[in-house]
Amino acid sequence: MATLNNIIKEFAALVWGLPLLILLIGGGLYLLIYSRFLPFRFIGHAFQVLRGKYDNPNDPGEITHFQALTTALSATVGMGNIAGVAVAIAIGGPGAVFWMWVSAIIGMATKFFTSTLAVLYRGKDSEGQLQGGPMYFIEEGLGKKWKPLAVMFSVCGLVGALPIFNVNQLTQAINDILLAPNHIEVGFTSSLIIGLVLVVITSIVILGGLDRISKTASKLVPAMVGLYFILVVFILAVNVQEIPKYMGMIFSNAFTAQNFKGDNFLGGAVGGLILLGIRRGAFSNEAGIGTAPMAHGAAKTAEPIREGLVAMLGPAIDTLVVCTLTALAILVTGVWQTSDANGVSLTASAFAHDMPGVGKYLLLLCIFVFSISSLFSYAYYGTKCMSFLFGADKKHYYNYFYIGSIILGATTSLSMMINLIDGFFALMAIPTMVATLIMAPRVLARVKVYVANLKNA
Repeated sequence: MATLNNIIKEFAALVWGLPLLILLIGGGLYLLIYSRFLPFRFIGHAFQVLRGKYDNPNDPGEITHFQALTTALSATVGMGNIAGVAVAIAIGGPGAVFWMWVSAIIGMATKFFTSTLAVLYRGKDSEGQLQGGPMYFIEEGLGKKWKPLAVMFSVCGLVGALPIFNVNQLTQAINDILLAPNHIEVGFTSSLIIGLVLVVITSIVILGGLDRISKTASKLVPAMVGLYFILVVFILAVNVQEIPKYMGMIFSNAFTAQNFKGDNFLGGAVGGLILLGIRRGAFSNEAGIGTAPMAHGAAKTAEPIREGLVAMLGPAIDTLVVCTLTALAILVTGVWQTSDANGVSLTASAFAHDMPGVGKYLLLLCIFVFSISSLFSYAYYGTKCMSFLFGADKKHYYNYFYIGSIILGATTSLSMMINLIDGFFALMAIPTMVATLIMAPRVLARVKVYVANLKNA
């Protein structure tokens, strides 16, 4: 097991090297400047689209703008925000948060372009159903000769969409927050039982298809984001005098790497810290990875730019709001310096610190809903990849593979799970970003038409 763990760690480190960092962050920065900071100029309009102001029931697609965003967010607002932030702070200290912010701001532009392309170049699966996502916009937008890139995305998506990190952290949370403090023996057996319960819940929803997934997500996710927001604001109110100090440390430590305990990158600790923040940011908001465009590509709209504008709100909600709240809760309570916990257990320590008794149970409720909703969305992403590779009539086989992997996630180590998913996420980003950068001028040409029509409306 130790040898396998080392192989997966080396694989993740190899693919998350300098070339990918340049592609994701350099590419995203290029898109942000090339679009003349469009995400920030159109943020008000994006909220109008999200509210349904421009909805037309006769438009092609399966789900509303709001359902597309909540389906995408249910995959990203979850363990990336609660456990991923904790992992980043445990290894990198406060400075890691700054680099997560950078990845989110750049990620807003990336999400806009990738999700616009997902609607602009929708394809049809073997059953004639309209589909969106990087594999379709690569083939439809760039032509058949680029199909190997679309196949690469889909093959990596089959592994990248597996729920093993989410399940691993949810199992850890249930063991540490619920079972161990109540003197119930924690170990392989308890983890296996939790895994089996998750298998049953996930099976009921994902075997019902996208309609059931999107309806469930659109009800669960906003309620839990609301509850989580209230809980963290309470922690911040209790420790309000600590906030200025830690906000300052987020900025200063970003360039000194003062509390960084990870591996150096590009010859220094600051390089290692930047890579850590970008990796955790990418895992949190998935900008440039290509998962969210699969949900946004199913939106009921005839106007690609509108869906791109809705999609770009994802990294803002996900990383700039939810991740920052989690980070501040961990920092202001001091648990990042006093606890040896990592991942979700570190966040639970922060909640238990200022809300003794009830805090960690309310966090567990949020974690449970976030994780479960992520399980639903990722299953949808995996079946889309399966459908593209082997035909829509074979996609249901992925669900069985997916459900089986829940047991794996519940019973294996955190480091192995994080490195495995990180590695395949990185490989998914290569075809997504390459195709997006090639087709960026087409998106901008469409933006000009869209803006002109808005002015004339």
